[in-house]
Amino acid sequence: MLEDVTETPDPAAAPPAREPEPTVPKAAPPTTGAPAAASPWLPRLLAVGLVLAALNLRPAITSLGSLLEEVRDGLHMSGGVAGALTSVPQLCFAVFGITAPRLARRFGPAAVVLAGMVAITAGLLIRPFTGSTIGFLLASTLALMGIAVGNVLMPVIVKRWFPDRVGSMTGLYSMALAFGTALAAAATVPVTDALGGSWRTGLAVWATLGVLAVLVWIPLVIRSRAGATGEAAAVPQQPAADFRITRIPTAWALACYFGLQSTAAYITMGWMPQIFRDAGISASTAGVLLAITMVMGVPLAFVIPRVAAGMRNQGPIVLFLGVCGLAGYAGLFLAPAGGAWFWAVLLGISNCSFPLALTMIGMRTRTGAGVARLSVFAQSTGYLISIPGPLLVGVLNEHSGGWGLPIAFMAALMVPQIVVGVFAGRDRTIDAHG
Repeated sequence: MLEDVTETPDPAAAPPAREPEPTVPKAAPPTTGAPAAASPWLPRLLAVGLVLAALNLRPAITSLGSLLEEVRDGLHMSGGVAGALTSVPQLCFAVFGITAPRLARRFGPAAVVLAGMVAITAGLLIRPFTGSTIGFLLASTLALMGIAVGNVLMPVIVKRWFPDRVGSMTGLYSMALAFGTALAAAATVPVTDALGGSWRTGLAVWATLGVLAVLVWIPLVIRSRAGATGEAAAVPQQPAADFRITRIPTAWALACYFGLQSTAAYITMGWMPQIFRDAGISASTAGVLLAITMVMGVPLAFVIPRVAAGMRNQGPIVLFLGVCGLAGYAGLFLAPAGGAWFWAVLLGISNCSFPLALTMIGMRTRTGAGVARLSVFAQSTGYLISIPGPLLVGVLNEHSGGWGLPIAFMAALMVPQIVVGVFAGRDRTIDAHG
């Protein structure tokens, strides 16, 4: 039978996202591994580090989308390989994200995030100059490995060092992630033109953000090492076999919700401009519409986690975001050109299911170990679920000769997303037996 999850007993108690232990007790034993709070600059530096890390978690993907045609021509890349690139990020996130908690227990979450930033920076610097499709794919995979561990460990970092501000700090790095996504999508082509028009330079320039992140995370790792016998203890050891996360309904609901919202996001990023262009909208305007959709996530990614953290049940937010998505798809189906700006805004609001999912990961468990387990399970499973979606939309468009059937498919996926999201948003914790 599926193991039961427990409700948070006292309505007046702190939300489940908060850990009972203080952030950094002065008399803490040397195995805590968290940076000592005696240094007042550490919380500020950690916040800066979170923002810079989040800024690096999407430019490797969205900058490539902006220059994909130039990359294909420059590397003589086949259409099949170029099409497969749209699903490589989700696959890497699922495969390599699984290793993040184990690495964090061995070396500490801060050290693994630093290594991830180094991998992103190296991958972005190397891939434009490899001169071959295989080299480009391998360097891209290196960058995506760094992104994968960052995806999983951001909630762990927040839970460990900001246990009383899970909502606000999740909102902060979610906002930074959304900003980095929109910035790379909107600025890659203009920056490439300003730097001489070479797609290689236009892709490599985003490694600058990685360098900045590395410079900030180095002192954080050094400081945490100096304050503990080993930062590996920063992620508490998981109970041996007290419960299996794969037998907990809430964990599966979160994984499915994460997967379905990722499906919608990658379909939007990959296909929405083409939908508008096929409706008679110019290519430049279609790009602006996509940028609007992405930019909507910047303020809302900060607001939604804060609101969600103050609620015992996040189901109403799930429902609101889902309704916005359904309305956006209905608009694309009925009048894609007539109300294009409004549909772009609605789909941008709906895409904020991503920061909501991250917030719920932090709220559905009481400990740092629980967050690590739930984060890797929900994200890895979710990204695997999201892989077929963008490919199916392309197949449906090709075989139907239009966008009516693909848009109906996208709207149909929103219904189970709402259902599992409401289930995942219930006031439960998964590690009551841990």
